[in-house]
Amino acid sequence: MKAIKGREQRFTGHPVSPGIGIGPVHEATEPPLAITARALDEDDIAPELERLDEALTRSRHQLQKLKNRLAQLPEDSQAEIAPLMDVYLHMLGPSRLLRGVRARIETSRLCAEAAMQAEAETQAEAILALPGPDRAGKQRRADEVRELARRVVRNLTRQPFRSFASLPQGAVLAAESLRPADAALIQPAQIAGVITAEGGIEGHSAVMLRALGLPAVLGAAGVLEAAAPGALAILDGDSGEIILNPTRASLDTARARLAEQAKARRALSRLSRLPAETRDGTHVELQANLELPFELAMIARSGAHGIGLLRSEFMFMNRPEAPDEDTQTRIYRDIVEAMDGDPVTIRVLDWGSDKEVEALSQYLPATPETNPALGLRGIRLLLRHPHLLETQLAAILRAAAFGPVRIMLPMVSVAAEITETREILKKLWRRLKRRGGIALPDELPPLGIMVETPAAALAAPVLARHADFFAIGTNDLTMYTLAADRGMPLSAQLYDPLEPAVLRLIHMTASFAGTAGIPVSLCGELASRPRVSALLLGLGVRQFSMHGNAIPRVKQAIRATTLPACQALAERALGAESAEQVRALLEGE
Repeated sequence: MKAIKGREQRFTGHPVSPGIGIGPVHEATEPPLAITARALDEDDIAPELERLDEALTRSRHQLQKLKNRLAQLPEDSQAEIAPLMDVYLHMLGPSRLLRGVRARIETSRLCAEAAMQAEAETQAEAILALPGPDRAGKQRRADEVRELARRVVRNLTRQPFRSFASLPQGAVLAAESLRPADAALIQPAQIAGVITAEGGIEGHSAVMLRALGLPAVLGAAGVLEAAAPGALAILDGDSGEIILNPTRASLDTARARLAEQAKARRALSRLSRLPAETRDGTHVELQANLELPFELAMIARSGAHGIGLLRSEFMFMNRPEAPDEDTQTRIYRDIVEAMDGDPVTIRVLDWGSDKEVEALSQYLPATPETNPALGLRGIRLLLRHPHLLETQLAAILRAAAFGPVRIMLPMVSVAAEITETREILKKLWRRLKRRGGIALPDELPPLGIMVETPAAALAAPVLARHADFFAIGTNDLTMYTLAADRGMPLSAQLYDPLEPAVLRLIHMTASFAGTAGIPVSLCGELASRPRVSALLLGLGVRQFSMHGNAIPRVKQAIRATTLPACQALAERALGAESAEQVRALLEGE
């Protein structure tokens, strides 16, 4: 590969998918979307609704075709991308979006494409305006609505979609932005890497590119303007650096790193059957987080020994009403049976007014909360609306007859929240037994809590008398401890789970759990960082739960250390004054 003549230039973006990509830059532009708004007469309304239904049917067929294409991709990619396609398919059903579009056609007499665009933008802006700390999550949900609207409008107006068919083998794909459905069309064997001028680490497109295993850097300003068609580029999906027109020295360095990474991948693939234990024999349990049932196949291949965090919120999304007991039972049972005897920890609904879920809107406070992060959310909301909690607990009890299950309560602050829930659980147990004809486990499933508030960590000795296990959620624990929201620009620089104050709470929780004789796991984002694994072991954690893709690298880090070394590292980190000092300790390991 010969570099095209030109001065070497360097750019920086968001590293979203690791690896080195080397190849000629080829841009894939998206045809602009043009909409001509027109008013309808009374006689036009029925035909316009039929026209909308035809476009919706066409959109469903396209998305189903995209899902079918996943069979040609690596299995890990299928497990990651299929759920995102299903999000769009669900929105094409009896959703709030489509009810709003039809209302605009019938009452405002807007043509279908104008009604779709207007309603989607209204709903996207409403999602973004919701109070609460989950800024990245709100942006993803708003993008989902806008993306689906763009697809339907293109089908209504018969305007073409973006195509990658003309890209040469080994090209570096460059684009202003990349939609999730676009990413699903990419053939990983054809593309050396992806660069975009827009986008970040939290979006669905980033998730898909990671699943595809393609080196990718998003949000790299200036690259598209500087890159001539066919210009040679190096992109580093670990650091976010992009080099245009690289020198021979830069090319040699990149090729050497590419060879090293291929060797490292082969080494990781050999770890799947080896135990997660330190060199001196300390066993560590590695489990997976589950967001959507479609991730089960990926979890099975990851080497995870069970699900340490099943987020149950997916069952309440994209539906007008909360699922009933039988529906929830069927979903839980399918997951439990798929795990084939490995334990499944189900977190009951973790939801508050910072998240827009149509099926739960009736449970919102009458007056909007000024600070939802400190308001009615998690177990607080469920105890305020016991019907929601009882339905979910009854379904979990029934599913527990088919494999080992644990129940986990989110956002616990005081012991009364555990004792009240346990009484409800016992009452449901007796009620289900009286109902007869229902398979139940021989014993009540363990009932544990998320430790994600400083209050829960400080009260761990008391909470351990009532909880059967602890799971430390470092994402929220960091936010509440440091009073910093990672989604807010002004406070994001303060949000750091390596701050010694956060580490001391983790150590305190693990120590109190050990004294009480109950298990403790860590299921926040920190669990997936291989460089931090030794520190967490030294703090007393012996069970981690993370995204399945992270398990091989974390296992590799665990197998490379010893428990005394971990404990010495933790002692130094607990005595540090800042996250920067802790990070320096980790880099020195």
